[in-house]
Amino acid sequence: MKSFLLQVNSAGQVWLLKAEAICTGPVLLGSSSRVRLVGSTRRCEGRVEVEKEGHWGAVCDDGWDIKDVAVVCRELGCGEARGTPSGILYKPSSEEERKFLIQDVDCNGMEDTLFQCEHEDVFNCLDNEAAGALCEIPESVRLAGGTGACNGRVEVKHQGQWGTVCKTGWSLLDAKVVCRQLGCGRAILTKRSCNKATKGQGPIWLSHVSCSGQEVSLQDCPSEPWGMNNCTHDEDMWVECEDPFKLRLVGGNNSCSGRLEVLHKGKWGSVCDDGWGEKEDRVVCKQLDCGQSLFPSVKVRRRFGPGNGPIWLDDVHCSGEEYSLEECGHRLWGYHNCKHKEDVAVICSGQQPGLPDA
Repeated sequence: MKSFLLQVNSAGQVWLLKAEAICTGPVLLGSSSRVRLVGSTRRCEGRVEVEKEGHWGAVCDDGWDIKDVAVVCRELGCGEARGTPSGILYKPSSEEERKFLIQDVDCNGMEDTLFQCEHEDVFNCLDNEAAGALCEIPESVRLAGGTGACNGRVEVKHQGQWGTVCKTGWSLLDAKVVCRQLGCGRAILTKRSCNKATKGQGPIWLSHVSCSGQEVSLQDCPSEPWGMNNCTHDEDMWVECEDPFKLRLVGGNNSCSGRLEVLHKGKWGSVCDDGWGEKEDRVVCKQLDCGQSLFPSVKVRRRFGPGNGPIWLDDVHCSGEEYSLEECGHRLWGYHNCKHKEDVAVICSGQQPGLPDA
């Protein structure tokens, strides 16, 4: 394969030169490469991908270890390395995303970027050998003064100190990003902290925050410079999110088959099958790390029997690309025209790692 040489000029600048030579040893990742974690709803977890010459591709897990993950976590601002999960847990959605670009990555764990680690171009990597990374998500935003982690006054951490966010420019789109970043459910309310008990203290760090709603972190949204505002704590923002979106399959032979139930307001309930199809099945299996959807017949689904209690969701509509059922459209919670004989059941090809048969 082609190799590269580093040349330093008289000004101390480093240039990357292409050498027309054939070699089989490792090379350094070029400075034009980049890295990202994909396939997870969490910013600091997922399948590792790098960019080379304008194309993204996976990293083969040959030789992949915690030192390599540590570099990825450091580069992405994601705290300490926590694990080396298999990349197949974060399945690509298209054939194009299955392409591998590099293998035999070898970091000593002290590099600032994955670009500085040795690697080889891929020549013998299979689909089930994608590298993954799990990092400790640094605490940079919180909801304080509420009744739980998913409601309260918006606070962000800057220079080691927590401070509030001003209402100027704030909208439900900003609240949506906060809820997602904290692993909570949908944003349902944002308002000023109107009374003395809910007002913040200390610095007011951010104002004129303007999120599109698609960002993974509040720090990714445009805003005025940190601490540059003329706000008072009467203008501190308050956000309320739904509880984290959890689901399960019950009544089957294992945790990857059964009647679908979702958790809302502390109570498990079923999902109506109006409009339900293969794309919705696919998202459920993906969210539960249960492999592929087998999309069984109606007769097979009925074997899991009807549920009892609330029917929480109806008219669920997914594209199939979502990583969580929460991202799919649906009616308001608890609004439906169904009976329990219409409860959704799902069968996936796998079984959750580390979970025994039910």
